[in-house]
Amino acid sequence: MNTDPLRILHSEAATSFGGQEQYIRRMMLAMRERGHHLEAVCQPDALLTQRLRDEGFTVHTTFMDGPANFVKSVSKIRRILRQGNFDVLNTHSRRDTIVAGCSGRLAGTPLIVRTRHLANKVGSLLSYTVIPHRVTTASDFVRNHLIERGVPPEYVATVYPAVDLPQPPDQSTLRQELQLAQSDIIVGCVAVMRAQKGHRDLIDAMEPLFRQRPDVHLALVGGGSPVFEEILAYIAAKNIGGRVHMLGARRDVPNLLAGFDIFALATRKEASGTVFVEAGAAGLPVVGTNVDGVPEMMQDGVSGILVPLDDKPALTAALKRLIDEPQLRQQMGEAGLKFCREENRFSAESMAQRAEACYARWLAERKS
Repeated sequence: MNTDPLRILHSEAATSFGGQEQYIRRMMLAMRERGHHLEAVCQPDALLTQRLRDEGFTVHTTFMDGPANFVKSVSKIRRILRQGNFDVLNTHSRRDTIVAGCSGRLAGTPLIVRTRHLANKVGSLLSYTVIPHRVTTASDFVRNHLIERGVPPEYVATVYPAVDLPQPPDQSTLRQELQLAQSDIIVGCVAVMRAQKGHRDLIDAMEPLFRQRPDVHLALVGGGSPVFEEILAYIAAKNIGGRVHMLGARRDVPNLLAGFDIFALATRKEASGTVFVEAGAAGLPVVGTNVDGVPEMMQDGVSGILVPLDDKPALTAALKRLIDEPQLRQQMGEAGLKFCREENRFSAESMAQRAEACYARWLAERKS
């Protein structure tokens, strides 16, 4: 650690547990490893509250939703900040940025940082330039968008999310589960079943390849109603149920990735797209859409192939090329392995180092 230990309070108003909450959890764990003191403030019914407590963190709770809770929450968080003598308040959602951010201003917290996780267009700059002192983002794409909207470039920095990269198993059980031969080619996709993830686009792009190659299969990993049921019906209507395998939500993703030959995700919106990193770290060539933060998670033409959004012929062509050229699959898979795993750019340590450097620099700027 190149800086004195910091006292950092993270805030999050969301009650669900997804990529954003995982980002916070991994950040807190990694920063604690580097000697800093971390606490959090969440809503009482938030899944993140218990996850962090299970990791040994102190988690304060207050209801942040609705105008009726505003004054009470601001007062409580201000008291937490003052009594805890925190150096940094790091907010994450718009709601907690307003509530906790106002608390931080009233408490005189030295540095208030807002982290922007999403690739959606930003409306009001209130929670980016007025309440916080500085901003971090999950990708350069999001950073550039904020700069275009008016956030000063020197006030916003990218801190890539950490990606858990377990060593792949020696042998996957996927082919045995699907009763497929070792010579069959499996194109796999891992994503929550949401419309923006482009599952239909991927199925449509694969359909002509099913007709050309009887040894090609598509495995879709992920759950989520009602899209899961809609995709099942879509597959049935096309009569390709024997070629598209719906595996649902799974806890053995490394095992499944080890059974794929190619990873593909035709996502329509993705702030970062860390699943491409997980696939690359498993030695898989990847195919993705050239949107948002996806190009930062792979090397186009080196570890995989990017295609334009809504260009199904290009998506089909990219998949066909990798299906037909085993040497290219191996070459791109090896490049992805180096990019994602060997260069350490998506490790928890790298994430913490970036955040630590931002905090230290911005605290120094604020004091000068």
